Amino acid sequence: MNRALFSFAGQFQRAGGARPRAPMFGSALSIVLLAILLMPGPGLVSRARAETRHAVMAPRAPRSLLLDAAAVGGRICAVGERGHVLLSDDSGQTWRQVRVPTRANLTGVTFQGSKLGWAVGHDAVILRTLDGGESWEKVYADPDGDRPLLDVWFGDPKNGFALGAYGLCLRTVDGGRRWHPMRVSPDDWHLHQMARSAEGRLYIAAEAGQIYRSDDDGATWTSLPSPYDGSFFGVMPLDGEALMVFGLRGHVFYSVDAGLHWQLVPTGTVATLADGIRLSDGRFLLAGLAGTVLVSRSLQDAFKPVPGPGRLGIWAVLETEKPGLVCFGERGATPLPLPK
Repeated sequence: MNRALFSFAGQFQRAGGARPRAPMFGSALSIVLLAILLMPGPGLVSRARAETRHAVMAPRAPRSLLLDAAAVGGRICAVGERGHVLLSDDSGQTWRQVRVPTRANLTGVTFQGSKLGWAVGHDAVILRTLDGGESWEKVYADPDGDRPLLDVWFGDPKNGFALGAYGLCLRTVDGGRRWHPMRVSPDDWHLHQMARSAEGRLYIAAEAGQIYRSDDDGATWTSLPSPYDGSFFGVMPLDGEALMVFGLRGHVFYSVDAGLHWQLVPTGTVATLADGIRLSDGRFLLAGLAGTVLVSRSLQDAFKPVPGPGRLGIWAVLETEKPGLVCFGERGATPLPLPK
C-alpha cells in the first residue's frame, strides 16, 4: 500500500496477561475481530471452505465502513466491511461496487503497478486482482483459524507478506500461489502494518509498543527499542534512516537512526491515530478516530489539527490528484480539500 496502515484502530490493551477474545473498533461502529485458534499449515494454498459466498451487491455499499484504500494510477480502490470493494475513477467523488468472492470484512489492500493487487481481511482471506480491481479471486483463506489479517505488503509482484492478529504472518515468494506461515517474534502481539524504507529496511508496527525491523527482506526480524507501551497502528519510513510511528491515544514518535532512538512529537490529542501519509508538498498528515486530522511541516514540529470529516472515524487517507484528500472510515469515503 502507498501508506499503510492499519485498518483497524482498536483501543484495547491486554490485561493481566489474558488474551482478549474480541478487539473492538473505538467508534460508533464496533466490529469484533475474531480470536486466535489455529496457525495455517506450511505452504497451504487455501483452507477455504468448499463453498464461496460473494459479497452482496448493495446500493449503499459506498456509505458502508471502509477500512483501507490504495491509489492505482488514476483510480482508487477501497475495501471494507462485508467484503465490499469499491472503485473510483474521479478522485473519490463517485464509487461503484465490484463483485468479490467473500463476505469477510476486508482490512487491507495494496497494488503492484496498475493491474496487480491484493486485499486481505477476516477469515485470513487473501484476494488477488489482475485487472486493476475489476475482478477478484480468492487465493487463500483459513476461516476456521479465527485470526483476521490486518495488512498486506508486496515488494514486487512475487514477494509479499500478509500479517494480522496474534502474530499471524504469511509470506509468499511466488506471487500468492502459496502462502507460508512465519514468526516475526516469539510473542503473539497483533501485527498492524508493514512498510519499507528507501534504504530497503522493512518495519512492522504492532501491539503493545512493539516495533520490528528486518534488514534482509523479511527473512529475520529484530524487536526495536520502544518509546511507548501502547499499541502502534502505523509506521511511516521517511528520508534516509528516519521513520515515524503512531497509534494509541495520539502518540507519535520519530527516529533518525532506523528505530534505535526515539523522540516524542506533540500532537495535542488523545485520539487514536490509524493512518498517515506524506503529502506531495512534504508535510506529514495523520488521521484517526473522531475525525482527527493532523498536519506537521517537519519531524521537529508539533502536529496541528485541521478540519476533518466531522466526528467520523478515519481508518485510511489518500492524497488525490486534484489535489485534495479522501478519508475512508465510517460512512464510506469523504473527499476533503488539501489542508492549507
